[in-house]
Amino acid sequence: MVNLAPPIRVSYLLVPWIALLAFGTVMVGSAAVALGDQFLYRHLLYVALSLLAFVVAFATPPGWWRRFYLLGWLLAVVLAILVLLPGIGHEVNGAKRWVRLSGFTLQAAEVAKFGLCIYLSGYLARHYEKLASHPGVMFVPLGMVLVVGILLVAEPDLGSAVVLMSTTAVLLYLAGARLRYFLLCLILGGLALALLIEVAPYRMQRLVAFLDPWSVAFGSGYQLTQALIAFGRGELLGLGLGEGVQKLYYLPEAHNDFIFAVVAEELGAVGAILLALVLAFFVVQIFRVGKHNLDRGAHFAGFVSYFVGLLLGFQFLVNLGVNTGMLPTKGLTLPFVSYGGNSLMVSCALLGLVLRTGLDKSDSSGKRSRGAR
Repeated sequence: MVNLAPPIRVSYLLVPWIALLAFGTVMVGSAAVALGDQFLYRHLLYVALSLLAFVVAFATPPGWWRRFYLLGWLLAVVLAILVLLPGIGHEVNGAKRWVRLSGFTLQAAEVAKFGLCIYLSGYLARHYEKLASHPGVMFVPLGMVLVVGILLVAEPDLGSAVVLMSTTAVLLYLAGARLRYFLLCLILGGLALALLIEVAPYRMQRLVAFLDPWSVAFGSGYQLTQALIAFGRGELLGLGLGEGVQKLYYLPEAHNDFIFAVVAEELGAVGAILLALVLAFFVVQIFRVGKHNLDRGAHFAGFVSYFVGLLLGFQFLVNLGVNTGMLPTKGLTLPFVSYGGNSLMVSCALLGLVLRTGLDKSDSSGKRSRGAR
């Protein structure tokens, strides 16, 4: 059979990735200027470790990931349990999301992203042809990912759990699950999310702050109002790189969750829009790699790319939504731009996985996937 799939343009992934890493380093240095140089130095170390993670993921034979895909789920579950155990989990601001190892911390949710990517891609590569005709094939991985999601909510880390569950549901639909089951997952997920918000007072406060942040400008709406002030100050062209004021102890987590607001203040609407376009272009190229791989019958590689594209895309949209007041405040980093070692390293490792599986020829079966939409 003639392979009509267009070739993968590696430069379309590498160029925006390197540009985002470089831009993120500059903006972290600017956003954390009031906190001292140590944050910039740490970020540079994280970038170096992230490049190493990319190389390791790229160098690992894809056949190994396909063969031992269940280990991905097991890794995610074990670490999610460890962070909840007394004496092992490292607590920050009331949340136990990290395991400390010799001065370094592992975040359960970030490791779960990589592990679940391997697990879901391996599972779907084996069973995608049965998704439409055997509903149980869909609910097995959904249930296993739900176990991880429940453990993440217990930390609590609701934002990461929602992103992972959303990514899983959409990936299953793209792989061939029936629309009615996909809609059922959305309805049940929405009800579960509403219940989790209702039973946690601080989540309800965030929802109130989202609806009217100025009424609680010095309470639960403080971060959002300060972010909106940053957007207003930046106007069209911004105050200039390094000239922002909100990062000077006004906007909490300016170098991390709210770095997009710093970009808008210093580089204006033009800079913020250009950054969003680069991120969108990058995600679209990952989806194109996924389509290319499914077209050539490389199902594992295709589902890896779709998972990574969905994951980064959802995280990107949530971060922008939180910074602009379109979504309730939630701590999720801006991929490849925000300060944060675990997020940066896992994102780079996932990109290495996308490139290696996408370029590997041994996964191709020579037929088009009937399950992928």
